[in-house]
Amino acid sequence: VCPRRGPSLPDLCVFDPSQEVLGEDKLMAILKERELKIYWGTATTGKPHVAYFVPMSKIADFLKAGCEVTILFADLHAYLDNMKAPWELLELRTRYYEHVIKAMLESIGVPLEKLKFVRGTDYQLSKEYTLDVYRLSSVVTQHDAKKAGAEVVKQVEHPLLSGLLYPGLQALDEEYLKVDAQFGGVDQRKIFTFAEKYLPSLGYAKRVHLMNPMVPGLTGSKMSSSEEDSKIDLLDRKEDVKKKLKKAFCEPGNVENNGVLSFIKHVLFPLKSEFVVLREEKWGGNKTYTAYEALEKDFAEQVVHPGDLKNSVEVALNKLLDPIREKFNCPELKKLSSAAYPTPSKAKPAEKGTKNSEPEDVVPSRLDIRVGKVISVEKHPDADSLYVEQIDVGEAEPRTVVSGLVHFVPKEQLQDRLVVLLCNLKPQKMRGVESQGMVLCASSVGEPRQVEPLDPPAGCCAGERVYVEGYEGGEPDEELKPKKKVFEKLQADFRISEDCVAQWKQRNFLTKLGMVSCKSLKGGSIS
Repeated sequence: VCPRRGPSLPDLCVFDPSQEVLGEDKLMAILKERELKIYWGTATTGKPHVAYFVPMSKIADFLKAGCEVTILFADLHAYLDNMKAPWELLELRTRYYEHVIKAMLESIGVPLEKLKFVRGTDYQLSKEYTLDVYRLSSVVTQHDAKKAGAEVVKQVEHPLLSGLLYPGLQALDEEYLKVDAQFGGVDQRKIFTFAEKYLPSLGYAKRVHLMNPMVPGLTGSKMSSSEEDSKIDLLDRKEDVKKKLKKAFCEPGNVENNGVLSFIKHVLFPLKSEFVVLREEKWGGNKTYTAYEALEKDFAEQVVHPGDLKNSVEVALNKLLDPIREKFNCPELKKLSSAAYPTPSKAKPAEKGTKNSEPEDVVPSRLDIRVGKVISVEKHPDADSLYVEQIDVGEAEPRTVVSGLVHFVPKEQLQDRLVVLLCNLKPQKMRGVESQGMVLCASSVGEPRQVEPLDPPAGCCAGERVYVEGYEGGEPDEELKPKKKVFEKLQADFRISEDCVAQWKQRNFLTKLGMVSCKSLKGGSIS
């Protein structure tokens, strides 16, 4: 234990069971001599979201332990990662990150004067750094560079050379920031081991690496800036927070891949050391938990209802976000936010008697497509060709969906299977039963007609978002307007590939776990 006043670094982070440390012996040796110098970096790409409170709370711990902490705004990395931040927006997004990260730290009581803030381009364009990039590229294999960035750099069918440079730059940052250690999420582990392998080849020392767990998104997968439904932005309005939490996956009694529970565990508990479940007196009244394990146990035993859990998270989260919203409620920062993240131009409403000169964008991201789990299947009471299904899509209650699959899929093959559901069609009655979605299926081209429900990748969770490759971002329409025929226009280019993969204009339907497919209907349509 470090012989100094106050809580030590081992007390605060190294022996936390949720952490992983590479180079613990070296860490302890440094602490016997002096304070630790550590850095945390973030690429200035999509808008920071609430999962960023996890590293922020750890940065607070490092400061309490007496560490010298540097925060790196990795602007050049943001450009190298498949141009997630276009060059013309790089400066604006870096400024946005600086303001919002500082606002987050202030909202949890971290003194900014104890931190050092650095931009990557402050030193990464220097002669010395550039020469080291060339030196490193002469010893790193393409295989190792690709493997190192697999969990961090956006993976595409035809990767750019810039993505292979990314891990090397992150390794060199440790030397040029003159630190003993780097801190990041467990998704950075391959880059950390890459740095440990290759920095010594340039004559530089290995660094210590500390990792925090990744917070699952609201849909059950990793919370990501590029997946709108998985995250809550720091500047989201209260009504947006409510809407996203309402749609979040939180199945009664299920503690696996539960984004709401995980957010409480990794964000709210570390910041507040307790969590209050708010509920009416007839359901037992409010209950305060001082240990996460007790809350998880009560949820697993269905003592705590998903609706109460979501409402309680909403209240606690808005308390964290209110100071950040207030800081950004000024003309200067509003202007910066709009400039750094411009919204795609939309057609203006036509004046009476005129026509729009710009057509409305019809893109796949406007569709709210999710993985669903069929809970029950019954024959429609008034239609022999229709099923009435109850399908869990990660909301508080399952959706009622009417599907014309009786003549194509036996009832027992639908029960308990995962399906792909279009969730933002306008609800409509089908023979007296309101249908709240559409099960997407592959259909054969010729006769006799064959139909197969689309299959999400194995391991997907109910509520997980399905998107088209290249259209991961963007907020789906709240409800597709029938007169606009957005779905119909997009559906015209839906096809099943020769490999049985669902596609739109030869771009694959994907989830975080892989491609959406069907069993056998090569070249078929999707409806």
